[in-house]
Amino acid sequence: MMTIDEIMDEEQQRAQGTGEPARAVAFPCAPLRSPDITNRPERLGAMHGTRLSFVRSLVRRMAHDNWRVRVTSMDLDDNGFGVCIYTIEAYGERYSQVIFSQYLDDADRTDRVIAQKWDITSALICGVPSAADIEYLRGNVPLQEAGRLRANDLVLCRANKSVRNFGYVADCLAAGRQPDPAAFERVGYLIRTTAVYGNGKFGIADYPRLVDSHAFNRGFSAQMCAVFVLRDFSVRLVEHVASRRNPRAAVKLAHSFRRYLGVGNATGLGMAPFLVRHPVQVDQWIRARETALARVLAVEVVERDVFERAMALIARAGRHVAQVHTDHPPEAARNALIIGELPQLARELETTYEQKGMFRWSKLLAWADEQLSCATQEILVTVLIELYPGLVDSIETATPVDDVLTLDPDMSVGELLRLVERDYEWVMNQPAGQRDDDHFFWYRSAAKEEPRLGVRAHEAGAELEQPLDISRQVSRLHTKLKAQEDNARTVAEFVAKCPEYRAIVRRIQTLASRAYGEIRHNLLAQDMLPIDLMRAKLSMFGASKFDPKSNLWVRVTLYQGAPTLDDLSPDMVDDWAFPCVPGGNERGGA
Repeated sequence: MMTIDEIMDEEQQRAQGTGEPARAVAFPCAPLRSPDITNRPERLGAMHGTRLSFVRSLVRRMAHDNWRVRVTSMDLDDNGFGVCIYTIEAYGERYSQVIFSQYLDDADRTDRVIAQKWDITSALICGVPSAADIEYLRGNVPLQEAGRLRANDLVLCRANKSVRNFGYVADCLAAGRQPDPAAFERVGYLIRTTAVYGNGKFGIADYPRLVDSHAFNRGFSAQMCAVFVLRDFSVRLVEHVASRRNPRAAVKLAHSFRRYLGVGNATGLGMAPFLVRHPVQVDQWIRARETALARVLAVEVVERDVFERAMALIARAGRHVAQVHTDHPPEAARNALIIGELPQLARELETTYEQKGMFRWSKLLAWADEQLSCATQEILVTVLIELYPGLVDSIETATPVDDVLTLDPDMSVGELLRLVERDYEWVMNQPAGQRDDDHFFWYRSAAKEEPRLGVRAHEAGAELEQPLDISRQVSRLHTKLKAQEDNARTVAEFVAKCPEYRAIVRRIQTLASRAYGEIRHNLLAQDMLPIDLMRAKLSMFGASKFDPKSNLWVRVTLYQGAPTLDDLSPDMVDDWAFPCVPGGNERGGA
């Protein structure tokens, strides 16, 4: 009889080299957690990346399917300014990433979207660029949204060097020594992206352009690949600068540091509305995560080596959280709570495993639900999913979905009312004060076309409010439906008479079988924290080291602890949850 891992290995081998996911294998599955648990903001704001996160699944595909990613041109001066071109080959397809490195005055360096100059700008494009293509890109990519890209250009992104780390690391390498590991605890990257654009922005290819791509047909895979390449470039850039400063003594960065360093990212409000506007995708993401957890909770026998790995991951998670530095008081308090509770979790796991005979992960999670904070429970969820790659790696979180919300005109008003009361009970169960709270309003900046949040009582612009008030719309619709005299009337008749309800009716009908699509909170309420929504999406991407700078924007790190380009191979070990600062004791190459 084949083991789970053997079955999955066979399926991976069948899919290898095609870019297609392995065939789904039926596994025992415990009941999924309710959206009333998973889709609350406090839970969404406590999520961590898992094996299913976009960066993890992308790197696995790159390794297992033998992607070939290499530098084909690197024309940089002594200061590291110039152009570098990477070629990406996968599934018979070829792409290039063209990176421009230029001088940036410190006065112009900012994370804000209003910036107009950056240290590094880049475009991921189809094919291999000609000399004319390079010149066209040189004239437009450094301008970002002020320039214009073309239909074969897939991703546009920009980044700035870390003020604290880049120069310091260059100095250390030039002097022939490795950096102090402590330098990477607070800032675990050399560059920080301030935007990664895809899906038709500024003239680049719309998402349908990628539907037939084996490499990038999964959501956000092109953007995540571009960031992965920038990560490699950041190390090559700092090593290049060091070697030009002191050719005889300069050393390469130690491999443990190369692997630990990720790419920083500063994210503002722009991510939060996405979760409301794309509920079908949100359902796919959270349902996949909960399905993975349910498969693990159905495991009947926990082997000793799996138990020991769980203990090691809990300990690693504690070190990881202790290395997160933040000046945001609520985040610092949550991290302190996690650090205090993880030893309790480890003790409970050890005691129940050793003393109580038959051990089930579901019992441990139930104990955690009663005894530990939501934040520590979500650490445990990530640990459990990490333990069983053979059970969960086949679950797809980012395959294309039909995100269009459609109206069922033939449904009766009575059926619609029952649907509202079944799926949106959480709206009616909110405290009256929260349900009626319209403290905030969402709008779009005219200058940058970026989402913004206004305080209704103090700021102008409420007439430009974006329809992100799902809770309020459902509440009003429910009141209207209850007042209807003829429940046999069709939805078509209802929305013809009351067109202001068409959008919310369409949403409710589409999500009738997608319970994880709605965030279960009034997003206008004063107690709503946008950073909870940002963290949910960023955790799906696979970000770590969450450092809110306010309730409106956050810094994170992508690909921290990930394999390097040189590590990618079919037998690569995919183990980089909760990355911790390495010792960096091995010597760097000459």
